Amino acid sequence: MKENNKTLPKRVGRRPKKDPAKFRYTISFNQEEHNKFLELFEQSGLMVKAHFITSCIFSKTIKTVKIDKGTLDFYMRLTSFHSQFRSIGVNYNQVVKLLYGGLSEKKAAAYLFKLEKQTAEMALLCQKIIQITEEFEIKQLKKPVDK
Repeated sequence: MKENNKTLPKRVGRRPKKDPAKFRYTISFNQEEHNKFLELFEQSGLMVKAHFITSCIFSKTIKTVKIDKGTLDFYMRLTSFHSQFRSIGVNYNQVVKLLYGGLSEKKAAAYLFKLEKQTAEMALLCQKIIQITEEFEIKQLKKPVDK
């Protein structure tokens, strides 16, 4: 019985690759070239330098994403403001329904007049925000705004 155990091959360890990379090349950079290489590598967003080098050699496309903190902050605040603006619209509809449902016509008209003034101010504010956003896009993102 001990002989049978010795004849069975053991399957342990890593499975061999179908097409292993066997060939290795070295390259030397001076300080300026090394700094440029590291800058390009960071811009590529890849995690492995070997993958970056092979993609450059074989002309594979590399996606580069630049994240500007100011632009990201502006976008986050604009998104937050948009959600607040939408919630104001929902509240606006609820207030109008309550005014017509629970109050006399005179009182409802008085409150609606006040609400109408506030709505006009909000519309002006919204137009100003759109103008500021367009200016920001032109200056920071350098993309013309389509109208």
